[in-house]
Formats: sequence, structure tokens, C-alpha cells
Amino acid sequence: MTLTPVSAGPVLFRANCPHCRESFELAADALRLALGGSARTTFYSFTCPACGEQVRKPAGERIVELLTGGGVRTIRLA
Repeated sequence: MTLTPVSAGPVLFRANCPHCRESFELAADALRLALGGSARTTFYSFTCPACGEQVRKPAGERIVELLTGGGVRTIRLA
């Protein structure tokens, strides 16, 4: 999965769904980032606009930087 900023205006991220394999763009408010105590517990999630399935993907350092820089809401897990 590639998660990259698409435009310089309102931030959009390109993503795809592992369930239906559709590719699409999501606004920052459509994504959630959860920062856990380790790499295994840090992830982002969204609902696929094509099939409605909830998608949860691991978020490494680069993804965390892109999402936080793009205004994605973040929660810290205890």
C-alpha cells in the first residue's frame, strides 16, 4: 500500500483497500492514526469508500510523519 500526499491544497492521501483492491484518495479527516508504545502497535485506519470495510494498516516512521504533517487526527495508546 502506498500512502502519499496528493496535492498542495487540502491534504489528500492516496490509499488502496486490501479487501476490494480499489485505489482512491482520502482527506485527512477520513484517516485515524494510533500511536502505540512500539512499531507493532502503531497503525492508521480508515473506512474504504468503495466497499465500506474497515482497513487497519501498520504505520512506520515515514507514514507517521506524513499523516501527522497532513493533519490526520492522532490518538496515543497507553
